[in-house]
Amino acid sequence: MNILIAGGGIGGLAAALSLNAAGLHEVQVLEAAAEIRQVGVGVNLPPHAVRELTELGLGEALAQHGIPTSELSYYDRRGKLIWAEPRGLGAGYRWPQYSIHRGRLQQILFDAVVARMGEAVVRTGQRVSGFVPMAAGVRVQVADRSGASSATDRTIEADLLIGADGIRSAVRQSADPALGALATNGWMMYRGTTRSGRFLSGSSMVIIGDEHLRVVVYPIEPGVNNWLLVRPAECGTDQGGTDGVATGQGATAELGNWNRSVEPRAIAQCVQDWTFDWLDVPAMVAGSDIAWEYPMADFDPLSQWVFGRAALLGDAAHAMYPFGSNGASQAILDARVLAWQLAVQPDIDAALVAYQAERLPVASAVQLANRRQANDVMVKVSAMVRQDEHAGAQAELKEVEARYKRLAGFDAETLNARASWSVGGR
Repeated sequence: MNILIAGGGIGGLAAALSLNAAGLHEVQVLEAAAEIRQVGVGVNLPPHAVRELTELGLGEALAQHGIPTSELSYYDRRGKLIWAEPRGLGAGYRWPQYSIHRGRLQQILFDAVVARMGEAVVRTGQRVSGFVPMAAGVRVQVADRSGASSATDRTIEADLLIGADGIRSAVRQSADPALGALATNGWMMYRGTTRSGRFLSGSSMVIIGDEHLRVVVYPIEPGVNNWLLVRPAECGTDQGGTDGVATGQGATAELGNWNRSVEPRAIAQCVQDWTFDWLDVPAMVAGSDIAWEYPMADFDPLSQWVFGRAALLGDAAHAMYPFGSNGASQAILDARVLAWQLAVQPDIDAALVAYQAERLPVASAVQLANRRQANDVMVKVSAMVRQDEHAGAQAELKEVEARYKRLAGFDAETLNARASWSVGGR
């Protein structure tokens, strides 16, 4: 079985490793970037994702490079604790929860692919631009950007194409241009990392604020904290970004563009009063070397992920708001289930049907739940907090988190008891 993977990000590389572990070795990863580099900011991996990576033999690398998250805590704008719960091993899971630099995670996956499958498996400078169905496979259109001259187009035939090419997936658009129209709720996100001291336990993940302004912070390595600030696009000062486009009120930004840099000190003004005895939020934000801005964007759940011998995976299939720490995790689960089904089903088509039936409903539900957490849940909780009804807010958050874990497939009892997606004991 000849398999092409469009995209060498977390989902695409996890798919390559999963396929190889399942005994499917004719795999080629085509990555549009000129090289695999450690870029981006932090990512949180709950136990359901850590389980899959551990079963792929990456547990030691995660332990070496990640921070085992010990607790999740919610605070109001005054820095007062609303509610906290243990995470990972402390919450009864068989696997930890890790916070790690996204680029470092991608490098761990890439290094494992090269070590197990050879350097030729991942080809950079190769942008998949579309595909054409064939009777028993696909003809994939590729723009070759690896040379010094202008790009040249070519086609590659394969038994299966996996579209792991992100929120603006060319594979998805080639399957149906009407799918995956990006939309925003009007909020802007800012992300960065800062070299700063420990806060709270040194392995805590915190969510501070309300429905008008929130900051999420967690360490991704000793002495380095990752932060995410979200706010309505129209709020704040009208500071200029590094590319000359205004930030804040009146800003224009491209949906799905993750690469627009802004001045961290301008973003820190949004939280200038959030200095607590356990964390100086404005100093942390202002202390970043660079920050990244992008509008919060997702798309409505798709009715299908499989189009003949092409299947979507990760953000290409289910881009979601960054609440619940499940974007990368759901991509990893996609990869594991797809590889499992390809190994155990009688043919490719049956495997793709089974993959879509198992993963689409779950990921779609998580997409919608992330929307609710970004909007309705925080509105309700924040109203309680403003009335000093912290007990009610605590009960609401506790129920929301428990429901979300069940929905996303990582409540401790279910995850600990679920059969493995490894094939043949690998």
